[in-house]
Amino acid sequence: MAVRQPLFYNSGNLQEMTTTQVAEIVDQVVYQYSLNPSVSLSVVSSGGSLGTISDTRLQAGAATTDVTNFDTAGETPNISTVTVNYAKINQSTATITPTTDTGKTWPVYYTSAGAVRAMTLQDVKDTFLHPAIDLLTSASTTTQQAGTYTISSSTSLTGATNVSTTPIFTDTRADVSAYTAGGIGETQDQPTTITNFYLHKIDGSDTSYTTPMLIDGSNNIQTYPEATFESLMQEWIRYTAVSSTDGYALSYSYTTGSNRGSGMADTKLDGSGNYQTRYVNTDDYRTQEFPNGAPTTINTYYLKINKS
Repeated sequence: MAVRQPLFYNSGNLQEMTTTQVAEIVDQVVYQYSLNPSVSLSVVSSGGSLGTISDTRLQAGAATTDVTNFDTAGETPNISTVTVNYAKINQSTATITPTTDTGKTWPVYYTSAGAVRAMTLQDVKDTFLHPAIDLLTSASTTTQQAGTYTISSSTSLTGATNVSTTPIFTDTRADVSAYTAGGIGETQDQPTTITNFYLHKIDGSDTSYTTPMLIDGSNNIQTYPEATFESLMQEWIRYTAVSSTDGYALSYSYTTGSNRGSGMADTKLDGSGNYQTRYVNTDDYRTQEFPNGAPTTINTYYLKINKS
């Protein structure tokens, strides 16, 4: 591993950047990634590539009718579980062909012997690109994770842009208030929405940084044109994020990596059934079991970001 201290022009002299100045460039690399992420998530109606997460809830059992008396609780069909599957996040990756290293492409630094030398691509990875990927794949959701994604239970999230107003997951439970003995036979499945969850992309911030020096085509040392340096950084951070060559590719899942944003809880009532009866007339005795109990969390799903 070779983390370099790039040179910059300061009052007529070439000077090594401080650790803080290098970190500012890393932040700028993150911003460049946010302008055109190479690993993108979208919200689809079904069949998303991230796989399936499930919402469960109780529903009433089927109602019974007897012409002589009420069916017993044992004779009345039990409550059951309804499962709704969500596969609404799709991941796509861009194909990138970045600028080739010519031997003079990257910033210069002082060798231990005091010579000025251009950084190698590996130096650039160690100094700028890999630290940027480490920031992008952390569990935080600040501008240092710009261009990556997070989950919120709100359609509006400070510091991020809503990808779609379509929820990627909805937690529901049986609406116990909707079931009444006077309504037997009630519709079995009568849910109420507890929480919707939405996908957001984190916004970037165009941070200030010190522009490094390079060796130009005439072997002179000059300050990088800012647009050129930023274009190179954007190409290479986008490529790094999708490349499998050095273990810094980004990906999302529900199973592996750092949790991003709100956990998506699947909650369900924990009762075993509320047996109810309804007398309609001497030829119509009805029974039904309704959902009941206290809310309990069955599973909590997280959007996760990983590097590999």
